[in-house]
Amino acid sequence: MDSIWQGLSEAVKLLLAGDQEVYAITILTIQVSGLGTMISVLLGIPLGLWLALKNFPGKKILVSVINFGMGLPPVVVGLFVSLLLWRYGPLGMLQIMYTPYAMIIAQAVIATPIVAGLSFAAISGLNPKLRLQLLSLGATPFQANWLLVREARMGLMAAVMAGFGGVVSEVGASMMVGGNIKGETRVLTTATVMEVSKGNFDAAIALSFILLVVTYVIVVILTYLQQSEKRELV
Repeated sequence: MDSIWQGLSEAVKLLLAGDQEVYAITILTIQVSGLGTMISVLLGIPLGLWLALKNFPGKKILVSVINFGMGLPPVVVGLFVSLLLWRYGPLGMLQIMYTPYAMIIAQAVIATPIVAGLSFAAISGLNPKLRLQLLSLGATPFQANWLLVREARMGLMAAVMAGFGGVVSEVGASMMVGGNIKGETRVLTTATVMEVSKGNFDAAIALSFILLVVTYVIVVILTYLQQSEKRELV
C-alpha cells in the first residue's frame, strides 16, 4: 500500500511540477491512440454498416473473421505490422518503422475489428424494415444510411469507446513497432513497462495513474457526446 500511495503522490508531483518529459509522453499517447482510433472509426463504422445491410455468400465467414479480430492479441498485430514496415518488407520504402506513424498503423489495425464488430451489432439491432421505410419516403440511399447511423448512435459511440480503450492500454504492438524511443515513440504504457523492468515501481504507478486519468477524461467526453445526442432527440 505504501508503494501505491507513493506512486500517486509522485504522479501529482510530476503533473504539478510541469515535468516536460511526462507531458510529452502523455501528449504523444493521446495523439497516437486518438489518430489510431479515428482511422478505425473511418474504416470500421462503414464496414459494420455495409455488413449489416448487405446479404451475400460468405457473410457469416466475414463476420466471424471480424469477431475473431476483436480479440486478436496486440503482440501478433505488432509482429505483422513490423514485417510489413521492416526495411526489407513490402512497405519498407516508407521508412516509418520505429516512428509514431508505425504505432498509429498498429493501433488502427487493433481497433478496426472492434469498431466494425460493435457497429455491425448496433446497426443489426435496428428494425430491418426501417431502411426500406426511409427509402419509400423519398430518402436517397446515402440519407437512409446516415439516418440509420444516427438511430444507432448509442451503440456506435460505445464502439468508438471500446476501440479507444483497446489501443490506449495496449503495450506489445507499440513496443514492437515503436521501440519505446525516448522523446520519439515512448508513450505511457511503454514507459510504465520500462520503469517496472528497472524496479522503479513508484514511477510506474505514477505513469499508470496518469494514463488512467487521461483515459477517464476522454471516455467522459465521449460519454457526454453520446448522452447529449440522446437528450436532443427526447
